[in-house]
Amino acid sequence: MKRKTSISLQRKASVERVTKETTIHADLNLDGSGASKISTGLAFLDHMLDLFTKHGIFNLKLVAKGDLEIDIHHTNEDIGIVLGQLFKQALGDKKGIRRFGSCFVPMDETLSRVRVALDISGRPSLFFTAPKNVAQHFVHRDYTIHDARELIKAFAIQSGINLHVDVLKGDDPHHILESIFKALGRALEQATRVDARIPGVPSTKGLIEK
Repeated sequence: MKRKTSISLQRKASVERVTKETTIHADLNLDGSGASKISTGLAFLDHMLDLFTKHGIFNLKLVAKGDLEIDIHHTNEDIGIVLGQLFKQALGDKKGIRRFGSCFVPMDETLSRVRVALDISGRPSLFFTAPKNVAQHFVHRDYTIHDARELIKAFAIQSGINLHVDVLKGDDPHHILESIFKALGRALEQATRVDARIPGVPSTKGLIEK
């Protein structure tokens, strides 16, 4: 596996991840405008990442090529890995960030309601709950709520974020997935924002675990 990374002081990061299963190139600007250029080979996931970027007000470019002729697992998980690495690197020493973020997002007539809460703590974990009746349903032939969970799990581990995703209500998998990615983007926008009132690292310990 080959991986090259670069970090700047402008809260930007670039990651190149190359394995026998996937090749992924990505760039992130935390202080962007919501612009995205996404190509994963999975049209529905492209749409979800566009929503994530738009509502997080980041700039994200991501191009992935994977062994989709086998299934989507490697591509999906590796994209989560790369996204986590991007955010961890772009945040740098985490000085001045708000650290915590949360968001509720409803979606249309299905009354689906999703809550995302997170802490950029350096202690990664994911707690993800969804109704059993929709957890395995396919959306756009090749993407499920289970797939979203696996991507977000990889993201949480690599970024060092304690992350909670709760689908509180809903019966339309498409709309639930939209709510998840929108809420994740908005919660991250809150948590990664620099606040001039916060001197140094936002922790009474004086550091955030790496």
